[in-house]
Amino acid sequence: MNLKRFGAPAVIAMTAALALSSCAANEGGSTDTAASESTLSGNLVGAGASSQDSAQQAWIAGFQTANPDVTINYDPTGSGAGRDTFLSGASDYAGSDRAFKDDEIAAGGFEKCAPDTTIVELPLYISPIAVIFNVEGVDSLNLDPATLAGIFAGDITNWNDPAIAATNEGVELPDQAITPVHRSDDSGTTENFTDYLGAAAPDVWTYEADGVWPFEGGEGAQGTSGVVDAVTNGTGTIGYADASRAGDLGTVAVGVGGDFVEYSPEAAAAIVDASPFVEGRDDHDLAIELDRTSEEAGVYPIVLVSYLIACQQYAETENVELVKSYLSYIASPEGQDVAAEAAGSAPISDSLREKVTAAIDSIQ
Repeated sequence: MNLKRFGAPAVIAMTAALALSSCAANEGGSTDTAASESTLSGNLVGAGASSQDSAQQAWIAGFQTANPDVTINYDPTGSGAGRDTFLSGASDYAGSDRAFKDDEIAAGGFEKCAPDTTIVELPLYISPIAVIFNVEGVDSLNLDPATLAGIFAGDITNWNDPAIAATNEGVELPDQAITPVHRSDDSGTTENFTDYLGAAAPDVWTYEADGVWPFEGGEGAQGTSGVVDAVTNGTGTIGYADASRAGDLGTVAVGVGGDFVEYSPEAAAAIVDASPFVEGRDDHDLAIELDRTSEEAGVYPIVLVSYLIACQQYAETENVELVKSYLSYIASPEGQDVAAEAAGSAPISDSLREKVTAAIDSIQ
C-alpha cells in the first residue's frame, strides 16, 4: 500500500492503545481474570454496513466478554442508512462499505462530533465481493469484465450466450434466461461492485459508481441477506454479496490480466495493498482508492473495504475511551483474526495497522 502521504510512520504501541480495555480485549476476552480487571463500562451504538454484521457480532462478543460492564449494539441497516444515522448523532460509530465523499465531509453536520472537527475512517473490514449464481449443475464460471458487465447491464440475457461459453469450455450451459439480482437499498456493496464494473469494463458499463442501483431492471432485494435469498431461491439467478455469505452457491472467477482469479481473503488483501490512499484527506482519514484495473498476479479486484467511522473529536466525552478501546480491539491482530474466522475477511497488514492505531490514538 502507498503510504507516502503520511511521511515517516508513527510508532504507536498497541499495548498502550489496548490498555484502555484493561488489556482484556487484546486477549479476546477469553479469561475470567481479564474480564474481572476491566474498568470499562457504558453503552455504544453502531449502525451501518450489513457486510460487517458477522464480524461485528464476533467483535462485540469478544469485547463484551472481556468488558462485562459494556454493552454494544450494532444495527446492520446498510451503509447508506449507517452513514445517515451517524450524521444525525443517533450512533456513536458507523460501519460503511465506502468512505464519506469529499463534499459530504466538507458539508459537516456530524451531530456527535465537536464543531469544526472532522472524522476518522478506518479500513478495518476487507472482504471480497463474491459474484454468486444459481444454475443447476454449474458450480463455478470464468467471466471476463466485459461479460460480467454485460450480464448486469442486461445486454447478455441467456446463460448459453457465446460470450459466457467462450471462457467456459467444457461447461454445459443451459438455454435459460439470466435474472440479475441487485440490492434495492443504498448499499456500499453496490457502490463497490458498480465501481468495479465501470473501471474494468467502461465500454459496457456506462453508469457512475453509486450505492443505489442505477437503472430499472433485474430483481431488487433488501440487504445482503435479501440478495443471497433471491439468488438461492431463484432459477438462473446471479447477484453479488459479501463473500462470507456465498455459502453453497456457484461463484465466479473474474478475469484479471490473462488469468481468472477466484475470490479469497488473500486475493482481497493483495488488491488493497496494491492501492493508494485517497489524496487530500486528513492524515487520520484512511480512505483507500482501490485500483480495480490492476493486472498484478493473484489480485481479486471486486473487493469492498468497509470502514469503521468515528469522530476525530466528540462533542461529549462520555464514551470517547470506550470508542477508542473497541476500535483498538477491532484493529488488533486478534480482533482481525476473530473477524477472519467469523466472516472470512482478510486481516489488515501490519503497515496499515500502524496507521489505523495512530488514527485511533488521535480520537478525543
